[in-house]
Amino acid sequence: MDDARAAWTALNLVLAYKRKLATMVLARFADPIAIFRASASDLSGLGLGPETARRLFSPETLERGRRELEAAEAEGFRVIAFGDEAYPQTLRELFDPPLVLYVLGQPDVLTETSLAVVGARQPSAYGRAIAEDLSREAARRGLAVVSGMACGIDTQAHWGALHEGRTIAVLGSGLDVIYPALNRPLARKIAERGAVITEYPLGSKPLGFHFPLRNRIISGLSLAVVVVEATLRSGSLITARLALEQNRDVMAVPGSPASALAAGTNWLIQCGARLVARWEDVESELPDYVRVRLVRPEEAVSAKRPDLGPEEAAVLEALRPDAPLTVDDLVEATDFSVSELLAILLGLELKGAVVQSPGKKYLRRC
Repeated sequence: MDDARAAWTALNLVLAYKRKLATMVLARFADPIAIFRASASDLSGLGLGPETARRLFSPETLERGRRELEAAEAEGFRVIAFGDEAYPQTLRELFDPPLVLYVLGQPDVLTETSLAVVGARQPSAYGRAIAEDLSREAARRGLAVVSGMACGIDTQAHWGALHEGRTIAVLGSGLDVIYPALNRPLARKIAERGAVITEYPLGSKPLGFHFPLRNRIISGLSLAVVVVEATLRSGSLITARLALEQNRDVMAVPGSPASALAAGTNWLIQCGARLVARWEDVESELPDYVRVRLVRPEEAVSAKRPDLGPEEAAVLEALRPDAPLTVDDLVEATDFSVSELLAILLGLELKGAVVQSPGKKYLRRC
């Protein structure tokens, strides 16, 4: 397979940004090596430009594919080609599948049943908490969580999944150009139990047009896509549209009509997306054959709720999952002093029962 994988890698170097052309080439040739041995007449009718045709006819391109493959493997990356048995069947079924996948981490996770969780890059504290909780619950039950490792909802989804199971991050750059840079530690953690993947060659920068293209991989790997907070111009709505085109379910978390971050998700719900307020709403939309294989909460050791003392239970009851409260708010709602509340809240944070947002405000996890 090495020669064939090198040919797929070379083909990707030429056609990674030419999705329609790549699809036509795949339809014409089952063997990637044959593409580089083809004549001009063999490639006629594909609409190749002069430069693309020159590169496909050049022996140097195939050699570049071999060097790219060697460089990737030297970095510890695995390259899975369209013709490999390890290539995910869910992506093979797409109209425009990636020709290769560069993988950092555990390639087997790409064949697991997956749920995508995506959303705003500057979410509210409520959105972050919801994304983390939904991802935690999905991973706890045996689903892999797919997202794009962007700041905001994507990051929270990955961290939530890592608490309980596995996750897949799909990049809009090369694997050696982790973006955003502040998520490099997250990428390393994901690689330990899941996978960071991309279709883009080594050295590819995170250019703007890469991200709408990579979104088809996020939705393509997944049974369903859950959108947590999105404006009407959000890239998450592109992922939702792609999911519908790929015959995937689309779900959305509702929000206040006054919030721009809820405009996109509320619009999706108006258009027929499943409203998600808790994990059970997601589970009820999954196919029967998936639901029967989910790990039940009582069967998962990590699913046990933390033991709470009476003071912690009282404070948790006063908190809300949808509107953050300050310590002063909690002083009015409970019988505790500020110092007592700070100690109790710290304990609840350590137990994962509450989340602190900027401004020393607190939310109860759903």
